[in-house]
Amino acid sequence: MSPRALRAPLTVTAVVASALAAGLLVVPSSASAAEVRIHDIQGSTRISPLAGQKVADVPGTVTAIRSFGSARGFWMQDASPDKDRATSEAIFVFTGSTTPSVAVGDAVTVSGTVSEYYPGGADAGLQSMTEITKATWTVGSSGNALPAAFRLNASTVPDRYAPEPSDAGNGSIEGLTLRPRSYALDRYESLEGMRVSVANAPVVGATNTYKELWVTAEPRHHRTARGGALYDSYRDPNSGRLKVASLLPYAQHPFPVADVGDELTGTTEGPLEYDNFGGYTIAATALGELADHGPERERTRPQTSDELSIATYNVENLSPKTAQAKFDRLASALVGNLASPDIVALEEVQDNNGSTNDSVVAADATLKKLTDAIAAAGGPSYEWRQIDPVDDQDGGQPGGNIRVAFLYNPERVSFTDVPGGDATTPVRVVKKDGKASLSASPGRIAPGDDVWKASRKPLAGQFSFRGRPVFVVANHFNSKGGDQGLDSRFQPPARPSETQRTGQAKAVNTFVKELLAADPKAAVVVAGDLNDYQFSPALGALTKGGVLTDLVTRLPRAERYGYVYNGNSQVLDHILTSRALRRPDYDIVHINSEFADQSSDHDPQVVRVRP
Repeated sequence: MSPRALRAPLTVTAVVASALAAGLLVVPSSASAAEVRIHDIQGSTRISPLAGQKVADVPGTVTAIRSFGSARGFWMQDASPDKDRATSEAIFVFTGSTTPSVAVGDAVTVSGTVSEYYPGGADAGLQSMTEITKATWTVGSSGNALPAAFRLNASTVPDRYAPEPSDAGNGSIEGLTLRPRSYALDRYESLEGMRVSVANAPVVGATNTYKELWVTAEPRHHRTARGGALYDSYRDPNSGRLKVASLLPYAQHPFPVADVGDELTGTTEGPLEYDNFGGYTIAATALGELADHGPERERTRPQTSDELSIATYNVENLSPKTAQAKFDRLASALVGNLASPDIVALEEVQDNNGSTNDSVVAADATLKKLTDAIAAAGGPSYEWRQIDPVDDQDGGQPGGNIRVAFLYNPERVSFTDVPGGDATTPVRVVKKDGKASLSASPGRIAPGDDVWKASRKPLAGQFSFRGRPVFVVANHFNSKGGDQGLDSRFQPPARPSETQRTGQAKAVNTFVKELLAADPKAAVVVAGDLNDYQFSPALGALTKGGVLTDLVTRLPRAERYGYVYNGNSQVLDHILTSRALRRPDYDIVHINSEFADQSSDHDPQVVRVRP
C-alpha cells in the first residue's frame, strides 16, 4: 500500500459526536460480547453505532494483512453474514507499527475499541473507516477458506454516485441508511473491508510514484477516445473508478507499470478500504496481469507558413535545480510532439533557485536552460518575455515564485515590446493609430486585485505575425486546494476555491472586452492552466458575452481532456480565441497525463490560427 496511507489511529471524533447529538446515530446502551458480530459494528450507515465502545470476542476470518509501515493490521471478515446488504461483514484491525501475529485463513476472535478513522483528519471532509483499535485476539483455527470476493462490475456498481444529504446532516451523508443498489458510494461503503474483485479491468489512471493505479469497474461508461474515463459533468464522477494498491511483497510481485488504456486482465482482488489519496481502494492480494493496450504519445502536425501556432504547457515547477533529463524531455516534446510552436505560454516556471525560500525572484536561468535544451533538440532559438513576481506573493511551492512566461520564435513572430510592465503595475488597453494596443507589453492584468491574492497573475503580450497584431494572455488560475473530494461525506462536495477562479475569469474577461471595444476585430488568444473544467462557473465567466470561445468544447466529446486525476480524464488547461480568429485548428497533444512516465502532469495544447 501507499506510504501516504500511514497514520495514527483516531478514536470517536467530534464528527461522530455531532451526529449523535443531531440524532443521526443511535448508540446501544451496551454491547454484549456474546452478541456482537462485525455487521453489528459496521451498522447500516457510514458511522458505527458502537463507535467509541469496547467490544469483545468478535469473530472473523483473517483475509489480508498489512505488514509494513505504521498503519499495520489485518482485515477480518465474518463467514456468516446477515441478510442486510447495507452492513459490511468485514473490518480492519489496526495494530499501528506492530506486525500482527496472524495468518490469512486464521479464524480469530478480536477484542478492542471501535473507532472511526478519518483519512486526512475530520476537517478534510472525507469519509471515515470503521476499525477496531487497541486490539487483542485469539486464533481458534488456521487454514480456513476465505469468503468469496464480491464482484464489482457494471451490474453491481450503480451509475448514480452519491445520495442527497438529509436536512439534519448539514450536507453530510453519514447518517443516512446505506442504499447500495442505488448509489455507488453506498455500495462501496457497504463493502468496507470486505473482499472485492474486478475482472479484466481497464486502467483509467496510470501507475504513480506510490505504486498505485486506477481502474474502472464499468468498462463501457464514459470512455475517452484513448481508453480513459471521461469526466465532463459534475453530475457524473464515473462511479466505477477504484484505486488499486498492493499488499503483495514487491520483490516477488512487482507492481505493474501501467498507462491509461492498458488492462489488468484476469482477477484483481483484495479488501476494500478508503484513503485520502484516492478514495475507495482495492488493497490487492491478487493482481491481474498487465496487458499493454495503451496508445502511443501523440504528435501534432506542423503549422503551415501562413498559420500562427500558439501552445500552452504547464512545465510543473521547473527550475535550474530540476534534472537535466526533464529539460531535455520538455524540449523534445516541444520540438517533436508540438512541432515547435511559434508562441508558447508556459506555466509553473520557477525562479533561478527553485524552492529555496529567499529573495531571489528572477527566472532567466530557468528559461535559458529550457531554451538551450530546445535548441539542442533541433528546435528554434526561442526568446522569452516574462515579469518577475513580488517575492512569495503568487502562490505555488514556497520559495519557488512560479509564474507564467512566453517563449516565441523570432524567425516566425515578433514581440511588440512596450516598457512599463512590472509586478504591480496593471496593463491597460490603449488605442494607437485607431487600433488596440497595450500600455505595457508584457504587462500583468490587474495584479493588485484581490482575486489574484496568493495566485499567479495573467501576463498579456502583444505579438506581430506577418504584420498583424495578435494579443496573447498567459494564465495560471488558483488551484483546487481546499475543495472537498468527489467522494466526500458532504454531498455535493464544496468547491470553495471556485470562487476565486471565477473572479479571476471575470477579470480576464473584462480585459478582453476592453481589447475588443478598442478593436472589435482584435485577434486575442487566452491560454493556460485555468485549473477548472469547461463546464465550470469559471469558464462560464471567462466566455461570458461571447467574447471568447473555449476551443475544447469544439472537440469531439471523447477527446475533451488533458489531465488525469484519480482515474478521471478531465480538462484543466484551455485555449480560447476571439471571434476574429475564425476556424482555429486546435489539438490537445496527449504525451503526459495518461502515462506512468511523465515529464509533466499536464498535456500541452496547441492552436493554429490565421490572424
